[in-house]
Amino acid sequence: MGELQRVLIDGQPVAQPGSALSVLDRGLHYGDGLFETIACEAGRPRLIERHLRRLALGCERLGIGPHDGAAIEREVRELAAGTSRAIVKLLLTRGTALARGYAPEGRERPRRIALRYDWPVPDPTHAEHGVRVRRATLSLGENPALAGIKHCNRLEQVLARREWIDPGIAEALLFSSSGALVSGTMSNVFLVRGSKVLTPCIDRCGVAGVMRGLVLEIAAAAGVSAEESSLGGADLAAAEEIFLTSALTGIRPVRELDGVRLVVGPVTRRLQAQLGAHLAAEAKRGEGGG
Repeated sequence: MGELQRVLIDGQPVAQPGSALSVLDRGLHYGDGLFETIACEAGRPRLIERHLRRLALGCERLGIGPHDGAAIEREVRELAAGTSRAIVKLLLTRGTALARGYAPEGRERPRRIALRYDWPVPDPTHAEHGVRVRRATLSLGENPALAGIKHCNRLEQVLARREWIDPGIAEALLFSSSGALVSGTMSNVFLVRGSKVLTPCIDRCGVAGVMRGLVLEIAAAAGVSAEESSLGGADLAAAEEIFLTSALTGIRPVRELDGVRLVVGPVTRRLQAQLGAHLAAEAKRGEGGG
C-alpha cells in the first residue's frame, strides 16, 4: 500500500555517499531488529510516543543499544513534515555484523532506516460497514521472549498472507500452536460479548499494537469493560461483535467471518466514535504545539 517516496539511513538520504545499507547488516541476515509503521497526518506522526515506547521495549528485550531515540523521533518528524497523509516505516537493526555467526559481539552500532510512503485515503465503507475476514490455516509459534515486540522476522505473517488472494478479504485471524486466538496478520482483534470487550493476551506470541493499547485505555475511560484474556475458537464463535485495530486503520468492524455474517454493533460504534474524538483532539494539540 503506497508508493515509496523517500529513504533515510542513519539520518542521511540514500543518495548521499556512504549511506547505503551494508550487506553485512544483521537485520538482513537474521531479522535481528525491530520496526514500527507510523501513520502521519497533516505533517505530523500519529501516536509517535507510543511507537517509540514499544521500540524502546523491543531494544531492551533484544539487547540492542544504545540507540538514539531523539534522532529517531527527529527523523520520523522530518519525513512526516509537509505531507497531508503519509506512512513512515522505521527499522532499527543491531547493525553491521562484526563476525560471522548468530552471536553478537556487543560492539555493533544500531542502524536506523526510515522510509516514507504515500498513504492513499482508505475506502470509507471499511470503517462504516466492516470488512470480511477469514481464519488462517497457519499457526503462530509460541515464544514469550518475543511476544509483544515488533521484531523484523515476519515470515509467519508472510506465509499466512499467502493463504488467500481474494481482494475482498481484508484480513486473516491467527491462532497459536496451542490453539489460542492471537491477532490478525497485521492487526489486533477484539471480541464483544454482552457489554464486555475482550482482546487476546499477547504473552506467548503476537504484537501488542499501539492502537490496541490506546483502544483499551479509551474503553476504560468511557466506562466500557475491556480486558486482555486468554481466548480460543469457542470465544471467537460466541462473539456478538468483532473488530480489528491497527495504527493505520484505527478500528475496523468485522462484518463477515469465514462467510458468516456479523453485526456491526453498538459497542464497536461507540469505541469508533471515542477513538475518532481522541485522535482529533491529539491532532489539535499538535497544531497548537502542545
